[in-house]
Formats: sequence, C-alpha cells, structure tokens
Amino acid sequence: MEPMNVTSAPKTATFQMRINPEVKRQVEEIYARQGLTFTDAVNIFIQQTLNSEGLPFLASPENESYLKSKAMNRLMAEAQKGWDSVKKDGWFSEEDAYRMLGVEK
Repeated sequence: MEPMNVTSAPKTATFQMRINPEVKRQVEEIYARQGLTFTDAVNIFIQQTLNSEGLPFLASPENESYLKSKAMNRLMAEAQKGWDSVKKDGWFSEEDAYRMLGVEK
C-alpha cells in the first residue's frame, strides 16, 4: 500500500492529547527554531511513520537488529528492481544517463 501524503490529505478527523504545559512550551520553542509549529511536527512524525511503516526512530536497543534487517530488505528489493530493469532494458552509459535526465555533465 502506497503511503498517504499527510500534507495533501483531507483533514476531517481531530486528535487531542494531554501534555504538561512546560513540556509543551519547550517543545514549541524547539520546533519554532526549525520554522515549525507543533502541528507541523506531529504531521511530520505521522508522515515518517507511514513512510517507514513503523516508528520513524529507534525506540529501544532491542529494535536495532530489526531495523537493520528491515533496511537491508528494502535495499535488496531496490537492488533487485535495478537488476530486473537491466535484464529488461539493458545497460546504458553514464553519458546516456545524463542525456536521459537532461543534465549536463
């Protein structure tokens, strides 16, 4: 399933949470220095969760091997797509790649 783009998705549901006012103030200051609102940051977290199909960060040391395995599986799947493309379409030169992308070397 293709991840949804949180930015362009219709926003018809609401989400509420309780947070310590001092924690909220500190977090809002941190996000503001990045040019973000608290809502922006939550939406980024949600998008990254969709993109990674799980928590977008390492939650505990026990998850390290799982995340490495998942990353390796994704890398190998992308490499396989490349090999399959080569089998179907053949190799092309670096110059051909630049030309196909419309970029000067």
